[in-house]
Amino acid sequence: MLIAAACVLLLAYANGANDNFKGVASLFGSGVADYRKALNWATAATFAGSLAALGLSAHLVATFSGKLFVGADTLALPGFPLAVTAACAGTVLLATRLGAPISTTHALAGSLLGAAYAAPQSLVDWAAAGRQIFLPLALGPLIAVAVALLIYPLLSQIRQRLGIHRNSCLCLGETLSPQADGSALARLSIGSGDTASCATRYQGRLMGVSAQRLIDGAHYLSAGLVSFARGVNDTPKLVALALMVSPALHGAGVFTVIGLAIAAGGLFGARRVAETMAHKITAMNAGQGLSANLVTAGLVLSASPLGLPLSTTHVSCGALFGIGAVTRQARWKTIAGIFAAWLITLPLAAALGALMLSAILRFTA
Repeated sequence: MLIAAACVLLLAYANGANDNFKGVASLFGSGVADYRKALNWATAATFAGSLAALGLSAHLVATFSGKLFVGADTLALPGFPLAVTAACAGTVLLATRLGAPISTTHALAGSLLGAAYAAPQSLVDWAAAGRQIFLPLALGPLIAVAVALLIYPLLSQIRQRLGIHRNSCLCLGETLSPQADGSALARLSIGSGDTASCATRYQGRLMGVSAQRLIDGAHYLSAGLVSFARGVNDTPKLVALALMVSPALHGAGVFTVIGLAIAAGGLFGARRVAETMAHKITAMNAGQGLSANLVTAGLVLSASPLGLPLSTTHVSCGALFGIGAVTRQARWKTIAGIFAAWLITLPLAAALGALMLSAILRFTA
């Protein structure tokens, strides 16, 4: 039981390392904030969401306790919580090491069902698992892409009607072109847009305030809202695992400890996933990042009180995919790699869960 409780904390740490930066990736990717400022803001907002989850997400605790689709005898096996938590933590830590933004929800569902399948005389209600877990996980990114495709053009039209115009500077410089004789010919280069020295800015004023300052402020707020939503959405799932380890592990203290472990994971292990989310999916400016965050926060916060286990990873990536498709700046090779990681997550976690439980039962026989 002690080892299983330690694995819950390890999983919370891994969750923070893989997921914490997703809410603020657009701040970093659009240049509104540097890595450290964005990470600190994500950490504070996520921890606030973890505390708020105590009163907002009781349905998610029930969903991931396993009682809705796994037999009581299976859940009561002494090694079952250890197998589930260790398999899930291993899957998320591996993905984080590789810089792949995967879903902790997906990994948790896979490890839970894989361990249940390997249990002697196991009874799994696959229909209930499909309704409660697989259907929301599959629909989440598709809905996010669709909403982003609708919301971003709408927000662009509203911006233009308010008299806020987007300007891009030109970058002038020299490039050296190698010649056949080994010399180099200097040529004038002209570029625009998304290099470090060229940034898209918003010109105009709204209610006497600079449009750029308003958009940056709204961008910060939306990033904080996404991070808050992630804390509300993910913390109850980890609390459900803690309750599986021992019914005594409940209450505000457990939510707080798990929230601190998630925060620590983000502070010390988020860099690789941050680079993928911020710079490798699509180029973006502040307005585009704001649109993606509004989509993510709206969907996740709407789903959590209903007990629908949407993956913040899938939704946030789906929103970025949609923005990239609209702006034609999506990096499809990276997106294909992320999608492949999503497909692998559940079967890998399930296999690890089954192997872990089989080994524990054999060792304790």
